Amino acid sequence: MQENKTKEGILFALGCYIIWGISPLYWALVDDIGAFEILAYRMIFSLIFMAMLVPILKNKEALRRDWYYIKSDRNRLFMVLACSVLITINWGTFIWGVNNGYVLQSSLGYYIMPLVSIILALVFEKETFNKMEWTAILMSFIGILFMIVRIGEVPVISLLLAFSFGFYGLIKKHLIIDATSSISFETIIIAPFAIIYAIYLFIAGQSDVGLNISSFWLLFAGAITAIPLILFSKGAKYIPVSLMGFLIYINPTIQFLLGVFVFKEPFDSTQVITFMFIWIGVILYSTSKYRDAQKRRASV
Repeated sequence: MQENKTKEGILFALGCYIIWGISPLYWALVDDIGAFEILAYRMIFSLIFMAMLVPILKNKEALRRDWYYIKSDRNRLFMVLACSVLITINWGTFIWGVNNGYVLQSSLGYYIMPLVSIILALVFEKETFNKMEWTAILMSFIGILFMIVRIGEVPVISLLLAFSFGFYGLIKKHLIIDATSSISFETIIIAPFAIIYAIYLFIAGQSDVGLNISSFWLLFAGAITAIPLILFSKGAKYIPVSLMGFLIYINPTIQFLLGVFVFKEPFDSTQVITFMFIWIGVILYSTSKYRDAQKRRASV
């Protein structure tokens, strides 16, 4: 039974990360609109999408049950609030990065996110790691440090994406509620602020939303946002935090390929060396996890 749940969790995580990997193609379709206005409408349309999805999936009872479960404990309320803030930071950073020509740095952020997940798993989950995994962490750290020294600036987009999503995943692991309930509560919390901001832009005459093709594509932001988050929430409940961090490599690899071959972003020697160290870390960490899985099968 547990093995089936693990396989199910892996499939949910794979679906989530593939959608996120190709998402720069979608956000590039709405780049005529300012990044923060996109973020505001992304929140609003996500709430609308969840309002339609919950009755379709017949999750009203689960939503009501989860609400009583959350409001009965102040810590749970804080966890939902924290998830809302963290995912908003992550969304905003990613949209701004893609629409300002930083797809590769966004990709780097999700490459180092497993490093953050490993550290969080070590500190909060008391997970242990072997020498090969610690070497993988060291290689990733060297790659990031080289980029900082060589370029002379901290890759802020990468670090914001990595830390915001790392903490988001950790909290979701311990928030024992239905996936659709979780996303619904997060969007309910953030949407009012998004609506106020969208109204302000409209009144001030600074809104880019109107009768244009970018605004049409923006209508799908709710589905593009909510579906992978639901998949992520389901996956996070069935597999370890460190494994979620491992599978996320699918996401930045797709983004990396899009950045180089589709968006034609410059890929110089500094980035080559940085990614080389991180890829070595990926290979070492992947090899370690594969060996662990082989040993478990052999023991069974």
